[in-house]
Amino acid sequence: MKYDYKSLGLRVGLEIHQQLDTKNKLFCSCLTQLEEEIINRIRRKLRPTKSELGEIDPAAIMEFKHNRTYIYEITKNSTCLVELDEEPPHSINKEAVEIAIIVAMLLNSNILDEIHVMRKEVIDGSNITGFQRTAIIALGGYIDFEGEKFGIETITLEEDASRKISETRNEVVYRLDRQGIPLIEIATTSYINDPEQAKKIAYKIGMILRNTGRVKRGLGTIRQDINISISKGAKIEIKGVQELGLIPKVIEYEVERQLKLLELKDKLNANNIPKPDLNLLDITDLLRNSNSNLIQKSLKKGERIYLQKLHKMKGFLGFQIQPNRRFASELADYVRNWTTLEGLLHSDELPNYGITKEEVFEIYKYAELNPEQDAFIIITGHENECKEAMEKVIERIKYAFIGVPEETRNAQQDGTTKYSRPRPGSARMYPETDIPPFVVTKEFIEEIRKKLPEKIEDRVKYLKSKYELSDQLAQELIDTQMEDLFERICQLQIKPTVIATTLTETMKYLKRSGINIEMITEEKFIEIFKLLKENVIAKENIETLISYLAKEPHLNVEDIVKKYDLALLSREEADKIIDNLINENLKNILDKKEKAVDYTMKILMSKYRGKISSNEAYNIIKEKLKNYIN
Repeated sequence: MKYDYKSLGLRVGLEIHQQLDTKNKLFCSCLTQLEEEIINRIRRKLRPTKSELGEIDPAAIMEFKHNRTYIYEITKNSTCLVELDEEPPHSINKEAVEIAIIVAMLLNSNILDEIHVMRKEVIDGSNITGFQRTAIIALGGYIDFEGEKFGIETITLEEDASRKISETRNEVVYRLDRQGIPLIEIATTSYINDPEQAKKIAYKIGMILRNTGRVKRGLGTIRQDINISISKGAKIEIKGVQELGLIPKVIEYEVERQLKLLELKDKLNANNIPKPDLNLLDITDLLRNSNSNLIQKSLKKGERIYLQKLHKMKGFLGFQIQPNRRFASELADYVRNWTTLEGLLHSDELPNYGITKEEVFEIYKYAELNPEQDAFIIITGHENECKEAMEKVIERIKYAFIGVPEETRNAQQDGTTKYSRPRPGSARMYPETDIPPFVVTKEFIEEIRKKLPEKIEDRVKYLKSKYELSDQLAQELIDTQMEDLFERICQLQIKPTVIATTLTETMKYLKRSGINIEMITEEKFIEIFKLLKENVIAKENIETLISYLAKEPHLNVEDIVKKYDLALLSREEADKIIDNLINENLKNILDKKEKAVDYTMKILMSKYRGKISSNEAYNIIKEKLKNYIN
């Protein structure tokens, strides 16, 4: 659904997180590489701490309530005592600071004279220390986009989190190889007011980062967080948008969610729905003989079944707020995130899950509720935790009478979002006392200024001018970071458009087809075009050759050509085939008159595409038909 975003007062701010391609981690000399070999494991519990003002961050409290055990896997080359929090951090990585300052210069930001490291409390296990080290590098700045300037708020350098390997309700396994890899965070101002505009600005920032040539590439090296609000709604932070193309959908669905919650608020107040109070009713005996697997599973674990009455709320729990998500979905997310319980059941979705229509009737009767007006929630577990879970549910239902609560949410693959935690406050930040400030001298700045990369726009103009490429091909070479490989291959004196099209459009098509093109090295690409130059293969077979190379990366290019018979026929063989083809189709060919050559080429290529050079075949056919006509 499309909205009038301007009238809704939509405001969007982006936080772009990108790993830097440094040799060492941010606060130690470990390598910035992911590893599969595990040499040891340790177990930890994490607890929240008070800020300097004696406050505890609400998001940290929520994570602590999960009472999880965190298992950390140790790798050989990417883990040391710093990652294990058994040794103080070393000084901040100068190479990482340099890259961050380059980015700040490209974004017209004001670089700080001193860089001070802070601690940001995080106790979801992703940081073994219980906090993430972060440092502001620059403030302000802007990005030029379609004739407008969009503001930059902050540019921050921080350590990436550990890699999550597996998760259960009680334990989470992390690998420490990723923890401490330098990560730059670019936060824009919140004056973006259109979903497509947000996507394009995120793309432009990503291009600026890649244009430095000093950021990591691949899955998990970049992600986008989005801050969204509308005028009558609330500020929502959405974490972990991995795909650029998902940004507009995430924003659109969040606008829909907030509008639906505002509609729900109006309905609740207009109908004078009473706000519920906590009042759990034990209905264990009532459902003891139920055939519901959910109920029987809880009973076998010795848990009880509780019901919460919701007077005059029939239909409100099933109220849709996003595609395939109801108001009750929000309540279930609160249960999962604030307790160890797995969710809830509600009357708007029953009978279901093995609970029969008759059992629903008995529940209404036992609870003295009106089936035509009232609703209820069923929750299973031990009494104290069920009470705690329902307190959070009641709290969230009461806020529905007010509007949209500020919170942090996680992006899903379909563009919808789930409640994750309350929005963090200032209590989670405090100074890092183990790391001295990094002084940014004028000499350091001037040295970095000499290393600034060429602007993207100038690079596109250069490729268009020198190689006679279209705007689209030149831009796609930049986008895919293939321009250096393109120029290397151009030295073979092959038509530039053929090279550029292969490295961009062909590779894009193969990737969408599920072929792992990352397995093909630059040297293999060069070898492919050498064979093309030497007339060993035809350009029509390049796509097929690349596909086989990706599937069998242990073979070299010539092996693939031989194995799948992709080589061109010799001039003598081609000549003989064309002779036979003309003789067999002579009458039809001559009937085509001035289109005889094209007609013959069509017949030939339908049988021998990739086996005979199209340019060479055209010249042979043209010469032979001239003799026949004469």
